[in-house]
Amino acid sequence: MTIHFLGASNNLSDADLLETAILNTSSFSFFDKAIHHIVTDHGEERGVVLTRDGTTVALVPLLLGIESGLNAKMEEVAAAGIFPLTFGRTLGLSFLSLQDFPPSHRLGPDGCWDNVEHPRVFKLSQPATLATDAMINGGMDGLILGTDLSNLTASEQPQALSEILRGYYNFTLSEGQGMDAVSSQISPRRRELSRSILESVDLHSQVMETLALVWKLEKTEWISMDTGVGKAVKDGLETFVKKYWDCPQIIPRCQWGAKPHRGAPIPLSLPLQYLYIHHTYEPSSPCLSFPSCSRDMRSMQRFHQEDRGWADIGYSFVVGSDGYVYEGRGWHHLGTHTRGHNAIGYGVSIIGNYTATLPSRYAMDLLRHRLVQCALHGGGLVSNFIIHGHRQVVNYTACPGDAFFSEIRTWEHFSE
Repeated sequence: MTIHFLGASNNLSDADLLETAILNTSSFSFFDKAIHHIVTDHGEERGVVLTRDGTTVALVPLLLGIESGLNAKMEEVAAAGIFPLTFGRTLGLSFLSLQDFPPSHRLGPDGCWDNVEHPRVFKLSQPATLATDAMINGGMDGLILGTDLSNLTASEQPQALSEILRGYYNFTLSEGQGMDAVSSQISPRRRELSRSILESVDLHSQVMETLALVWKLEKTEWISMDTGVGKAVKDGLETFVKKYWDCPQIIPRCQWGAKPHRGAPIPLSLPLQYLYIHHTYEPSSPCLSFPSCSRDMRSMQRFHQEDRGWADIGYSFVVGSDGYVYEGRGWHHLGTHTRGHNAIGYGVSIIGNYTATLPSRYAMDLLRHRLVQCALHGGGLVSNFIIHGHRQVVNYTACPGDAFFSEIRTWEHFSE
């Protein structure tokens, strides 16, 4: 993004002019350093920020998308090239740089901050690709905000950058409806919004054209003669769709402040046959923000470990009403959620008491469609898996609540 510094007044002394120039240079140097994206040899990702919703975003693709959208608006032309600018180029280069690896290893990873209250260092969970989760998040956000700006009418003036970012990242969800009441562009919707923008686009052609331009500028056109390039891009894009559009964004344990598992986790034998649906009952109210959902996760883990004597939080995953899924035991480790059945199914709970009311439609869809699709893609569930409510296999519980249980009885894969 272009930065305009205020010019010095003509009546300033030479010393004042020199001081202003030094301050301007220092400010630009700091800004340039702050947004410059790099992964260190120690796995620290820089040029990224922790947003209010608990996700991490790279600044460069975010700002490139906004700048592109603003330029299109000012010039009153259709926005062109926002996808290549924001993350198309990054995806293509990542696919090619790791051609010898399986497609699933050519994207990501995510990571964790040293402290979510006062974040300073973001460390990746695995060796980095060029398209880390933060780069993809920033690319999606830049695409969404840039497209919005480019679509403003001639009479509409764009908001200040601070207002654009505040509206997208710093939102408040209403009690009772949560994400169901949201029609605006906010960060928890980045995956569905970016998909809706790009669904009709031939992504393979766009990425290939972007790579051709990169090779031309770098005088490395000979790379295009590699017959494996097209397949690498095709396979990579299929993985991207499954991982970042079909799957929901899952907040990792380290981000919500999980304590370590007590003892060695027991691996599951995948794929599993069952998906067991729960409500938390306590906490009884839906959580509507990352801080609130994180507190609920820590509270449940504390209760499960200290009061019940379990090794960890019992659930495989927990769904918040803030638009995100929270990692419990995860895809690969045995949970403590459904007595006598933990080894044959995942246990997923939605935060809240759903005896008399339903979870938000958005939260239920995250579980019913997105998380399930992710489990199928990743080999966690068999294709003909069965959904059961907790009460169906454990006699002493009314979980997942009367209202919610009536709802899941209408779901595909539910079995009496």
